[in-house]
Amino acid sequence: MTGTVVLPGSWQPVMTGDDVVAAAERHALGTSARVVVWPPEHLGTACAATDDVLDALDRQASRFRADSELSRVNQAGGGLFLLGDGLAGAVGVALAAARWTGGLTDPTVGDALIGLGYDRDFAALDPRGGEPPAAPVPAPGWQQMWLDGPLLRLPPGLRLDLGATAKGVGADRAVRAVTTATGSAGGVLVSLGGDIAVGGTAPRGGWPVTVAEAPDRSDPARSQPVRLAGGAVATSSVTCRRWRRGSRVLHHIVDPRTGLPADGPWRTASVAAATCADANAAATAAIVAGEQAEAWLGAAGVPARLVSRYGDVRLVGGWPAGSGEPPTVIRGSEVYAGGLR
Repeated sequence: MTGTVVLPGSWQPVMTGDDVVAAAERHALGTSARVVVWPPEHLGTACAATDDVLDALDRQASRFRADSELSRVNQAGGGLFLLGDGLAGAVGVALAAARWTGGLTDPTVGDALIGLGYDRDFAALDPRGGEPPAAPVPAPGWQQMWLDGPLLRLPPGLRLDLGATAKGVGADRAVRAVTTATGSAGGVLVSLGGDIAVGGTAPRGGWPVTVAEAPDRSDPARSQPVRLAGGAVATSSVTCRRWRRGSRVLHHIVDPRTGLPADGPWRTASVAAATCADANAAATAAIVAGEQAEAWLGAAGVPARLVSRYGDVRLVGGWPAGSGEPPTVIRGSEVYAGGLR
């Protein structure tokens, strides 16, 4: 069916083995973007709508583009800023996540990441090594920020990084844009690097999703097929985006309290929530929470799947057990009253 649809830009069709749905993917935001729709004739429109959202988010919130709005804010060295609606919304989501997680996610980790060597797009990093990392820089703390609508005030020297929520924001915005562009009939799934949001009407039985932490899907600890009936699911992992500095192997999930990569017992956390921003923040927070992750996720009331560094799997909040056929349906739940928007 995808052969009859003209895809915009660099989108490439993906074989689904099912003529009821159609899919395409491209590189975006330093990761892979995938759009899946039904009916199949919506695919071209869905890809174009997703392009608009992701291109705008990149210009608004990328830490790696010198011409992005976020980079201009970071380069200013503090002050009062009038933000565009897109960046103001993304910063608002990051602040809400920091408040809700008690600082387990924190958008003020920019200097910490730069000190660790994550100062450019990950694809441009030399994973083989380099100078030892600088002394750790704990996050100044989200409480140092002030946001009122489009007005943002930052103290001198504070650098923002929205990595704990930005992919989720992108997936959520893309789903809304596609739903608006294609009308009420059908449904859509948008995945950014495996962080997934769905909208419209799900296919019968829910959207088939494989929650995985690595390309090797033969290890049951590394993957599980489920069906997503609504909402979103996101995965955070310390096994990807790794690089070497001096004798140390580092990863991108930073504990804001220490300025160092999180060093808890979990290599992967997957969370289902009402929105991808919710799920993205909760999965990152679980990795940072370490030994307290199960208790924290249980209190948050979200279904979650944790995989330890040794491959042990822990299920929290009603996440389905097993990986038999047919996969169990999960539905993203509200993380807290109002959710992260």
